[in-house]
Amino acid sequence: MDSDGPRPPPVQLTPGQQPTQEQIEAIQAHMHADAERMGLTFEAYIEKLKAMHQQQLEAQQQQQGQHVHGPNCNHDHSHDHEHEGQTQQQVTPGPPKPEALALASFLKNQDLKMRTCIFQEKRKDMFRVKRALRCLQTPAYEKARRKNPLLPPVTDRSSAEAVFKLLPLSLLALRVQKVDADEAHEGHSHGKQKRVKGLWTVEIVQQQDAQDDMYYMWLYEGPQWKQRAYAVGALVLVLIFVLFPLWPLKLRQGAWYLSMGFFGLIVAFFGMAIVRLILFCITMFTHPPGLWLYPNLFEDVGFFDSFRPVWAWQVDAKAVRQQKKLEREQKAASRSGKSNGSAKAEGGHTTGADHASGDVSKRAIHASVEEDESD
Repeated sequence: MDSDGPRPPPVQLTPGQQPTQEQIEAIQAHMHADAERMGLTFEAYIEKLKAMHQQQLEAQQQQQGQHVHGPNCNHDHSHDHEHEGQTQQQVTPGPPKPEALALASFLKNQDLKMRTCIFQEKRKDMFRVKRALRCLQTPAYEKARRKNPLLPPVTDRSSAEAVFKLLPLSLLALRVQKVDADEAHEGHSHGKQKRVKGLWTVEIVQQQDAQDDMYYMWLYEGPQWKQRAYAVGALVLVLIFVLFPLWPLKLRQGAWYLSMGFFGLIVAFFGMAIVRLILFCITMFTHPPGLWLYPNLFEDVGFFDSFRPVWAWQVDAKAVRQQKKLEREQKAASRSGKSNGSAKAEGGHTTGADHASGDVSKRAIHASVEEDESD
């Protein structure tokens, strides 16, 4: 019944390409349909694919004059164990397993101290491996296992790492590393990207290990019922607005007043933006460096923070650098003063040379600050 063998999936991925959620679902549907066509269960179909892949590897290695250890290999393997720890096991990803989905759902609900990263110009959540391993060794995981038998057992650190590797095997989370944002955007037509402090631009790493200081990026988005509910809600709103002529008279009048109110807010916003620009242009010549009303109005902050503070002077980049340099010098002076104080306490008395050196250092700091201000 399976004389023609498994058929290739309709989605062809290049090496290193990250499949999307739609591509993963298409591959899974194809595998289920192909297994049904061949008269096999899904598990037997997966085993057949693994056996075919192993045969292909053996044929390639035999062509290169090398030997591949298979399940029926009966010769001495001791020479291979000399390289143990130097080579890493190749990970062959497949469709998400139920155990991996249960594990991802559990970790998604834990406090992994997520960080936001940029992957292929999209924001993703990433976490450190050590936090996930700690969650797998807590009583909360054992309690979750009693409620959900699909969660694999964890007894020690090695078993926790083995369970964690279910995530990359099922393409639910992949290991990433930080890259330069400019290198990540090479070949794109847009200009240089603005760097955001603490926001990494990442790429997927070939070796999916599970060491403490490594970072993994979530590809698992959880149940899709929320997105479907939002889509249904959006469709209902569209239908309500389409049926506007059928609304009662009072509702139509209320909608008109509400739309006029929003229009007034938009006009007031643009009017305020024009007024603050005119005020800045005037004060830039009369009271340099210039005064801004609501300086955070167009900044990437919350709604209420956009109107705080009410006014502020234009920030000069050179003045900011001078201020930071002055703060560093003050910190260095305070640290040197503390070290001199401890030395004096140990000596029991101070000398004139100590006072002279302190005065000289203070004069040098003031002189450097005056030079920066004069520049």
